[in-house]
Amino acid sequence: MHANPGNKSYTVKEATLKLMQYCAYRDRSHKEVEDKLKDMRMIPAACEQIIMKLMQEDFLNEERFARSFVRGKFRIKKWGRNKIKQELKLREISVPIIKLALTEIQETDYQNTLFGIAEKKLAIIREPNIFKKRKKLTDHLLRKGYEPPLVYEVVEELIR
Repeated sequence: MHANPGNKSYTVKEATLKLMQYCAYRDRSHKEVEDKLKDMRMIPAACEQIIMKLMQEDFLNEERFARSFVRGKFRIKKWGRNKIKQELKLREISVPIIKLALTEIQETDYQNTLFGIAEKKLAIIREPNIFKKRKKLTDHLLRKGYEPPLVYEVVEELIR
């Protein structure tokens, strides 16, 4: 986000239009919108009014944001549920919405993705010691945000 160029001040109408464009470009979280309004130096009453308008007109929808975030991070970055949950919490998304959003991930896709990442990583680990090899693979998968029981199961299956 950019600092307010030349300390330009916005009317509520101008700010609302600017934020509508901002939200139309891609789904945003409430926190992103609030931060943007702070950057624009809008007073709290105006912020509240603008956020209400954005929600009423469906420019701002926390559940839609969370669902699209989950789909993107899983499909593109291949993150596990733990990492996705953590990132959504940092964006101040509520626990019920996080749970709902995680239903975007199909269990079979999740298992297949985890296995695929593990195989790919294993192919490039140059470590003769089987225990160190297991540890490297396990650490990699845990950092990607996959749940420990699933990770141990996959590592056990791949490295015997």
